[in-house]
Amino acid sequence: MTAPQDPQHPPQRLGLLLAWHGSVTQTRMRKALSAAGLTPRHAMTLTHLAGGPIGQRALAERLEVDPSVLVGILNDLEGSGLAERRRDPADRRRHNVAITEAGNEALAKTNAALDAAELGVFARLTGEEQELLRRLLDRIDSHAEDFNCQE
Repeated sequence: MTAPQDPQHPPQRLGLLLAWHGSVTQTRMRKALSAAGLTPRHAMTLTHLAGGPIGQRALAERLEVDPSVLVGILNDLEGSGLAERRRDPADRRRHNVAITEAGNEALAKTNAALDAAELGVFARLTGEEQELLRRLLDRIDSHAEDFNCQE
């Protein structure tokens, strides 16, 4: 006879399952990004810039990073010719950041690689199930300050 399951400690703890699947997914996403030549932070920054030029301070807020961290990201992107900073003509103290044509091309390559990786990860889920998963994940208590990008 097997011992009864302890409802407080099921054999497959939900948090551990989520962490496992998150780690596997993160590995696949990083591989897709590296194939396109970007880090996760670079890709997220380019994604935000694709909507049009934005002030450097506003971009830091959207990315939820310290402005000093953003400077490093933008230095990398500018050095690669993927983004550029320009003085705001209305306020010379302010910098606007814009994606370049090369940045748009890198972002398109990145999105294609991420699409392929996501197709693999979610291949066994229907569109409805993917949307349900998205809604359920939105309800999980997680905070940006708990995130460690590990770049």
